[in-house]
Amino acid sequence: MPETRAMPVPDGLVGERVDAALSRLLGLSRTRAAELAEAGGVHLDGKELGKSDRLAAGGWLEVEIPDVAPAATIEIVAEPVPGMTVVYDDDDVVVIDKPVGVAAHPSPGWTGPTVVGALLATGYRISTSGAAERQGIVHRLDVGTSGLMVVAKSEHAYTVLKRAFKERTVEKVYHALVQGHPEPTTGTIDAPIGRHPSSDWKFAVVAGGKPSVTHYEVLEMLPAASLVEVHLETGRTHQIRVHFAALRHPCVGDITYGADPTLSARAGLSRQWLHAMRLGFHHPSTGDWLELTSEYPDDLARALATLQDGYA
Repeated sequence: MPETRAMPVPDGLVGERVDAALSRLLGLSRTRAAELAEAGGVHLDGKELGKSDRLAAGGWLEVEIPDVAPAATIEIVAEPVPGMTVVYDDDDVVVIDKPVGVAAHPSPGWTGPTVVGALLATGYRISTSGAAERQGIVHRLDVGTSGLMVVAKSEHAYTVLKRAFKERTVEKVYHALVQGHPEPTTGTIDAPIGRHPSSDWKFAVVAGGKPSVTHYEVLEMLPAASLVEVHLETGRTHQIRVHFAALRHPCVGDITYGADPTLSARAGLSRQWLHAMRLGFHHPSTGDWLELTSEYPDDLARALATLQDGYA
């Protein structure tokens, strides 16, 4: 039988969109929360709400949750990934240099290679903490972003590293090639990020989003672009891409967030020019500072050289 949950609108959710509020309140994905609203299962003081309606203070919220079949188990496919290299390995952690086109872990709708599957295929033992398909994963890189990732091998390392990322003691340094010339050349982007109001698969700077802070410094100005070094204080999904797009300086090649297709084609890019080139953290067992670096992959190096030669 369907389950109905009824409650006063919590103070912390007043003014929130229905889909965002239900996602937080019930621990659902935002897509699932939107589906509940679209099916007519959400009411406020007896009035049916749509997914984009806002919750009012003092209202009585009722949500009907239909029976659903148990979710299918997401399978980890042990599959070697050409080009994925191990740059550090001990009993607690393994740090890999992830190529483009590889996801951190399996997820619904993704059928390509994953970091977890590649490690499994090469005989690595990783932590069993976390959801089954995300075991050992303490942070992620986008499929279209290359560079360094640390994966926990021991349960102790998983706990310590998850806390370190949450407390922002991990140094995450990226290089990005962005369109145009940001001003000032050194600065901080402090702007909240949330789901894009009209595209659930994108993110944007939005009021009420999660606090997001990006520090940057221009390393080199090219005729049509700038090479910037980026230090992340927070780690939101698509954070660098969203923040620079909001400044009207999207990553070269990032068509999703407004990059110029002509410039991207001239650079020979089919993905965003973004690379996680340095990762530093305190070793979970010894406490020693461990810092690793990664060279630009071939596609990014070629694109950079092309744009350094000029673009008309």
